[in-house]
Amino acid sequence: MKQLDENSLKATGAGGGFTAAVVEANSVEANSNDKRARGLARGLTLLTICRNHQYRLAVKTTRGILDVPDAARRLNIFAPATMDDLLQNEEGPSLSALVDAALCSGAADQAFCDEAQIEFGPVVTRPEKIICVGLNYLRHAREVNMAIPKQPVLFNKYNNSLSAHKGTIKLPVEVAGKFDYEVELVIVMGKKAKNVSEQDALSFVAGYSTGNDFSARELQFDTGGQWMVGKTLDQFAPLGPYLTTADQVDPDKLKIECRVNGETRQSSTTDDFIFNCGQLIAYISRHMTLQAGDIIFTGTPEGVILGCPEEKRVWLKAGDEIACSVEKLGELKFRLA
Repeated sequence: MKQLDENSLKATGAGGGFTAAVVEANSVEANSNDKRARGLARGLTLLTICRNHQYRLAVKTTRGILDVPDAARRLNIFAPATMDDLLQNEEGPSLSALVDAALCSGAADQAFCDEAQIEFGPVVTRPEKIICVGLNYLRHAREVNMAIPKQPVLFNKYNNSLSAHKGTIKLPVEVAGKFDYEVELVIVMGKKAKNVSEQDALSFVAGYSTGNDFSARELQFDTGGQWMVGKTLDQFAPLGPYLTTADQVDPDKLKIECRVNGETRQSSTTDDFIFNCGQLIAYISRHMTLQAGDIIFTGTPEGVILGCPEEKRVWLKAGDEIACSVEKLGELKFRLA
């Protein structure tokens, strides 16, 4: 009989009170792919939490935040241990079954916790790709005096840039000083997508999250157009607090805002997109295969510091507190140091 590998055991909490019988049961479940229903999670608000130095899948419920691996251990029910496991293996039905059982069973009481007490992780922690879209709001393109693009402008970030709700970005002042915010709607893919149509594109989405495409503007523009260098410094992609499953969201009609130290700087709606979410996914999938768990930052609305007259630009600094919100997806907060 195959056993769970070491990383799977660590992710589920095995070895810390996980009995051999439960490990064996989960091993059987994990390797019986033909016996388990597959599909996207639906009707759930998901998050990643950090406990005992491990990222773990969690669900926001009426009873509090459900630690999924802990509930699976207590109920002896298989469930994905991390957000990435959920997305990459399409374990939506298994997760829904666990949530239903936990809400009805006293045996899972200790697996619920107060949201105020948890440590958040980035919603997705190991995407194959982080794809970003530039100049995708009409009013934003106009405020920075750039031409309206005829096709999506793409660039990238890497996993080193991922950071969490309530986290801290340590500003790399040794290489930059013109730091800017960019609140964005983030698409999280739930299925492999290649050459998909605009009409079908949203059916490949697992859910949506709030993100910030944090930027160092002089690296982006003043050194020969190094967009990647200006965008993918450590912790420059805060993401969270939640992933709201796709069935609950119309991504092209959402209010989106960013506040700095309580002052509203960006306030718009995603109906100002130049390319809507379906168009973005279809375009990207014609050029590269999108995988489950991939992240797409869809662009930022008007109101960025770069869009101000040069003499009025006050760049972000250590001590500033940023709050970003996208309708139905929650408010992402982080501070600068």
